[in-house]
This record gives sequence, structure tokens and C-alpha cells, in this order.
Amino acid sequence: MKKFIIANWKCNPGSLAQAKELFNSVRQGIVGIKGLASEIVICPPFVFLPELLSDFSKRKVEISNIKFGAQNCFYQPGAFTGEVSINMLKDLGAEYVIVGHSERRQNFGETDEMVNKKIKAALEAELKVILCVGETQKQRQVGKTDDILLEQLEVGLAGIPLKNALILVAYEPVWAIGTGDNCEPQDAGKARLLIQEEIGENAPILYGGSVNVKNARSYIDVGYNGVLIGGVSLKAEEFVKIVKNSCK
Repeated sequence: MKKFIIANWKCNPGSLAQAKELFNSVRQGIVGIKGLASEIVICPPFVFLPELLSDFSKRKVEISNIKFGAQNCFYQPGAFTGEVSINMLKDLGAEYVIVGHSERRQNFGETDEMVNKKIKAALEAELKVILCVGETQKQRQVGKTDDILLEQLEVGLAGIPLKNALILVAYEPVWAIGTGDNCEPQDAGKARLLIQEEIGENAPILYGGSVNVKNARSYIDVGYNGVLIGGVSLKAEEFVKIVKNSCK
């Protein structure tokens, strides 16, 4: 199965100029990688998507492995001030969308039911979905990891036939995101098996949570189909090294 390296730029970089500089550095680094079979998905803040997509369309012939995605979406069109609809993303040329990220769940009150609506709307528009699931530190400490993952998958994917669906599932333990305290590959491997038992062989499974140059490959070695990268994706040289290591 194809490998996926997803870059979630979150609320950074802070300006369009910085976003362009970062993307061009990543693009130039990736162009030089021989035998690249991974799909590289860049998910910048909404406001940078049009410019980056426009610039990239002029250079697309250089490398077809790079795709663009959004960090979130709203599940229905209409008068919802401040929201970004699926149709807007589709019109821009985005191919992926991240759904259910822990920061959306924690900071904006997104529920599994809302995640489910977003996934259905994205799939209907033929956008590929990166569904994030994961437990908090407290849930982990009381032995609820399996229960939380199964609930998020069951409700988030309710009514969605996974066969031939355009869905990637990213296991992102909340306690590992941005903390530098990554989940040990052996433990992450157990979570991957649980997810696979629940969803079958139809969807690629990624790991996210303090991924860096030193540990990224270890998650692929325990069976993951790629990684979802946050902070390190803002460092072009390190991100390119992770992409390169995934080809080995």
C-alpha cells in the first residue's frame, strides 16, 4: 500500500511570504529524492491555500506526489459566517481534508457526530479524508485507550462503507501532540492493530504525535502506512529528511 506523509501546518507559518518560502523549500527538497513512492500532502491554514495551490499548479510537472489538503471543513453549505465549506475547498483544488483533529475536538467542541457529518460531506464531494482519532493522557492512564478509539471510529464512520472510500485514519494520541513525548512504536503498533481490526484493510492508517526525523521511520516499520506531522513539518529540511527516510 502507498505511504502517506501528511504535513499539518496548523496556525503557522505566520505570513503568506513565510508559507511560500517553506513550501518552496519542501518542494525543492522533494524533487531531488529518487524513487519517491509516497504521497506528500501539505495542509496549510485556509488563507494560504489559494496562493500555494496557484503557485504549485505552475510547477506541478516537477513532482506529482505533492497534494494539498485543508485542516478542517464545514459539512453543509449556507449562511454560516466564518466557516469554510466543502464546495469552497473543492473549488480551490484541495484534494484532502483533515477531520476530527484533537484540537478541533478539545478547543471547538467537535463531537464524533459532527465528525461523521463532515466525513460524509467530504466523501460526497470526492475529497479524501484524514480522520484523526486518539485518547487523552487521562483516558490513557485509566486504561480507556481502546474504548475511546473504538467509539471515535464507530460513531465517526457510522453509515460510511469503507470499501473503496477515500479515507485515511490517523492515530494521534492527544497526550503526544506537540509535547515531544511521542508514543513508543510498540504501543502505537498495538493501537494500529486495534484500528485495523475495526476498519479492515480498506483504509491506510497513519501515526501522528511528536513525529520527528529520528522516530518517523519506526512507525512505518511497525505497520503504519505513513505519518501525520505537526511542528516538524514547519522545518523544511527535517520534513524532507522524513520523506526521504520513508522511501527506504
